[in-house]
Amino acid sequence: MIQPTHASKRILLPVKPWFIAASLLAALFFAWLPMGPVVFLPDWAALVLAFWCIHQPFKVGMGIGFLMGLAMDVAEGSILGQHALAYVVLAFLANGWSRRVLWFSLPGQAAHVFLLLLLAQAAQLLLRLAVGGDFPGLAYFLSSAVAALLWHPLSYLLLLPQYRPIERDETRPI
Repeated sequence: MIQPTHASKRILLPVKPWFIAASLLAALFFAWLPMGPVVFLPDWAALVLAFWCIHQPFKVGMGIGFLMGLAMDVAEGSILGQHALAYVVLAFLANGWSRRVLWFSLPGQAAHVFLLLLLAQAAQLLLRLAVGGDFPGLAYFLSSAVAALLWHPLSYLLLLPQYRPIERDETRPI
């Protein structure tokens, strides 16, 4: 059985760039699904972007966050740049905190991710309010809490292709 990354003694293989791109595109497609006005649904694009910014800070950064944000703005028909600004802030902070976050266990990482997503949502909300939008209520921030609760299964799912198979050699004394 595969253990979580913080307790595992297994070495991870390098991540394939196509897998990062595929997971980011899948997150965008999940975010674009028409779910209606459900408040507590997580922002899948922001969550997966935060994951890759934390785990691969040299491969995923603010440029990818900006492009994903523009794609979200166009798809949702929101203020152009609202998601882009929030995702750039998210990517900047996640890249800056990546070494710190990975020292924690998965619940500690989830707490950091909750704070990152909350700050990204606050940036979106401030921009929306600055152009005359209405305050959606405090339930608006529930999606960050739900996303933080999904951090553990998402980490397991996105790190699964990187696990090196266990090679047992019966003749080795160790």
